[in-house]
Amino acid sequence: MSQDKPQPTDIDGRDLWIAIVAARYNGDLVDSLLERARRTLRDAKVPQAQITVLRVPGSAEVPYAAHMLAMTGEHDCVIGLGVVVAGDTPHHEVIANSTAVAFQESSLRSEVPIVNGIVVTLDRAQAEARCKGPLDRGAEFARAALEMASHRILLGERLDQIEAEEKSRKGGQEPFAQN
Repeated sequence: MSQDKPQPTDIDGRDLWIAIVAARYNGDLVDSLLERARRTLRDAKVPQAQITVLRVPGSAEVPYAAHMLAMTGEHDCVIGLGVVVAGDTPHHEVIANSTAVAFQESSLRSEVPIVNGIVVTLDRAQAEARCKGPLDRGAEFARAALEMASHRILLGERLDQIEAEEKSRKGGQEPFAQN
């Protein structure tokens, strides 16, 4: 994972609804990610009542819960948080790859952005630097969620406008209806 960070954007989150799915495995590290993400959302003025947090056993379970939350249509973005530290087997690679693919597929199917906040490291020290230290990935994941939620709203409105224009041109028929 790169130590580079994108420049933060200034987004007013008052109207945004954000869900966070957080693993309980490696709990102290994930709790730090969660607290930093929540603080960043609060700093962007997302009301506490508009932030849903759901805990799941481990990182492998995060994509399922994130997908289900996205499918409710109640959230502008979902953040999946977890920490996977390499051990004696390549299991961490399986979790990293499968969760990344699941998040991407779910985002596309649900049309709700899902931020991949699963930190995968080679050792505990790397994980602590990213979760508890100056790299502050929790805040980074929350800033990504704010930006993607804003994009979702703007792009969704534009797609609705295009669909209405198409429907109007076709005399009230659904724009993609088969004849």
